[in-house]
Formats: sequence, structure tokens, C-alpha cells
Amino acid sequence: MNATNVMIVGKVVVVLGYGDTGKACAAALKQARAVVIVAEIDPVFSYQATIDGIQVQLLKDVVSKADIFVTTTGYNDMIMVEDMRNDVILCNIGSFVSQTDMVGLQALPGVNKISINPITDRWVFSETGRAIIVLAEGRPMNLSCATGPPSFAISTSLTNQVFSLLELWNERSSGKYEMKVYDFPKHLDEKVAALHLEKLGAKPNLLTKDQADHICVPVEGDRQSANNRYGAWFWRKVLGVVEFFLSLLLLVAKFVLGFGEDGN
Repeated sequence: MNATNVMIVGKVVVVLGYGDTGKACAAALKQARAVVIVAEIDPVFSYQATIDGIQVQLLKDVVSKADIFVTTTGYNDMIMVEDMRNDVILCNIGSFVSQTDMVGLQALPGVNKISINPITDRWVFSETGRAIIVLAEGRPMNLSCATGPPSFAISTSLTNQVFSLLELWNERSSGKYEMKVYDFPKHLDEKVAALHLEKLGAKPNLLTKDQADHICVPVEGDRQSANNRYGAWFWRKVLGVVEFFLSLLLLVAKFVLGFGEDGN
């Protein structure tokens, strides 16, 4: 809106990708009353989008219907200009400029670039008279068309980086980390979140001992566990019941075998 002064309400917006960035982008667009469609390759992300109330469609089936395209993936050449509506808006909030084929766009014969403002260009195709509007030449629009992420969001990101450096430094002689890429440790991720909760006015609860014992976790919850997933406690209970019955069957078997030996 800042770049084009176009009203979002009622516009058909295709969000390419439904990872963390795509989810947030789609949620913001839904809040702005856009008609949101997701193009996704991952079946789990596609399922998540569907149960969030968002259509998941093939890109080729919606390319002629959309008013706005938003790329949120790390893939290249995600957007091509064929069959698009006139004055469709193309923008990127992913990490890489290559998601929009700007080089291919510039090389198209008969295309003319008209700068509307420093962050908005209208590319007109002389043969058809159609045009597309590209924001920030395909660069991430949250940095190019706005003032960037909020300082609070940057604080959590930079705290992660600081804790990563401290972790590597403290474990420099332990051999814990090899020369390869690691996921950010879960306990540090939770520590970063905890440090920011007070600013948000959030006060997390603790389980009672009875509650913790009932679902087989510490009173702090299951957050320290690497297998912290929905339903994990349920399966631990199921395994506990199975273990109990196996033990009971073993005792019965021993009793029966022992009784048989005594009978002989």
C-alpha cells in the first residue's frame, strides 16, 4: 500500500510459499481483507494453509486471476509474466532477489520501464499494451518499500545471534560442535523468548506436580525435549500402558510355566 497506494480489500493475492514468512504474510493479507491463495510444494505446508482457511492452488491455474503476487520462498524464477493480468503487482518478501526474473524481464523485446516512484516501476509490453508493476526491482519489500522489521523483532533475532556466538565460544574446547551447520539449540531459543516476555507483559504458567506427572513431563513443561510435538505426551502414556501390560503378561507367563514345572 505504501508503494502503490492500491487498496488491498477484495484483491486476489497469491502468496508463493507457506513457510514462516509465507504464513505471516498470508495472515496479514487476510486481515487486510484480501482473497488469499497459496502456491506451495510441501504437502505439510499445503495442509497447514488449507486448515488455516486458505486455498492451495497450482500457480499455473491462478496466474491469470491474481491482482498481486508475493514471493516468500528461496527459489529462483518463481514469477513469470505470461498470462498475467494487466497491471498485476509483483513483490518479494523472501530472501533472494532471484525469485523474480528481473534479468529476463529486462531482456524481453519491446518492454519499457516507467518509474512511478523510487520503489515502484511499471513495465509496459509494447506488443500487447499490457503492463506489470514491480516493487523495489524484486528486492525484499519489507526493507525496500517500508522501514524494515520492527526493532523488537530485530532484538529477538540479534539475541539469537549473540547466544549462538556465546555458545560456540563456551564450547570451543569441548568438541561439542564440528565445522558444520547446526540448528539453533532449542534451550537457547526458549531462553531468548523468555528474555522478551516481560516486555510483552506475558507471564508463563508452570504445571503442578500432579499435572506434570499426569502427562509425564517436568513441571516446566516439555519444552526442553527435542521431541516436543503435539500429542507426544499421549504417546508416552500409551507406551507406558503397553509396557505395563507386557510386564503383566510376562509375570503371567512365568507363573504358568512355573506352575507347569511344579505339576511335572
